[in-house]
Amino acid sequence: MAGCWNRRAIGALAVGATLLVASVAQAETVTIGLVGTASATHWPIYSGLKKGYYADADIKLDMIFTPSSGALVQQLASGSLHAALSTGITDPIYAIDKGAPIAIVRLEIQSPPYAMIAKPSIKSLSELKGKTIMIDGPKGITKIYVERMLAKHGVKPADYDALFAGATSARFAALQSGAIDATVLIPPFNFYAESAGFSNLGLTIEYTPELPFSGAVVNTNWAGKNRATLDKLLAVHNKSMAWFVDTKNRDEAIAVMVEASKQKPEDIAKAYDFLQKHKFFEATGKVSKTKMNALLVALKELGDVSRGLTTEKLLLPGVPVAD
Repeated sequence: MAGCWNRRAIGALAVGATLLVASVAQAETVTIGLVGTASATHWPIYSGLKKGYYADADIKLDMIFTPSSGALVQQLASGSLHAALSTGITDPIYAIDKGAPIAIVRLEIQSPPYAMIAKPSIKSLSELKGKTIMIDGPKGITKIYVERMLAKHGVKPADYDALFAGATSARFAALQSGAIDATVLIPPFNFYAESAGFSNLGLTIEYTPELPFSGAVVNTNWAGKNRATLDKLLAVHNKSMAWFVDTKNRDEAIAVMVEASKQKPEDIAKAYDFLQKHKFFEATGKVSKTKMNALLVALKELGDVSRGLTTEKLLLPGVPVAD
């Protein structure tokens, strides 16, 4: 009898192990790109991971960090990455305009969350004449923000020297080292800088509130073969976003980013409150045609994209849109 019970127990364990292996095997790996290091732009992603939303949907995120949005887009176009849930929106637009197999599936941060941070001795935007300012790239989204900010204070592009670094963390390091006079930083890096005595000269949202900053993009070849997986990925991301923007989860959300970024809780708390106050994150999952059209107008004025490029050509067919 004991032998029979043992055989049954072993059989049950074997069945359980088989079911566990099958469950693990069902998890689909999606390779996503992120720029720089863990920052506020990635907050909903880390929230979803911490809450177990991706695991519950049998999705495993393979997270690849890149030094810039441009580098991320190159890997995405080549197929090395399947998607990016949060990256600067202009580099994908440039790539799509040139025929890259990329499409936008979501807006992420719907207004620019940057602050212009300068050396302690600089107290106004007009004082940036003759200075060295670091932006993300010669055709990056921060170029538009900075030029519009400075134009309101009599500073033209020819009045300052521009240096480039795609990741906020790299620009912050350059400012700390004294290699540059000013740069634009997103939370929580702007709060780290202010805590260290650097000057906050203003917010980009005050000058370009209509321009989206980041979005989710996919490799269209991968999306065409894995549409069900993509739809599931976006559903999980929308669920993660809804949890993050719900202020009832403030303390837990702050703890999530403290763990991910290894930064001070007080600076992370400031970043959370700042992002929520201005409603930077797009919570509906729909792509605003108004905001996309506004960005295309700005890029066409700069001569950076073809005149015939439209919002419809940028979006993956079937993604939800709003006016």
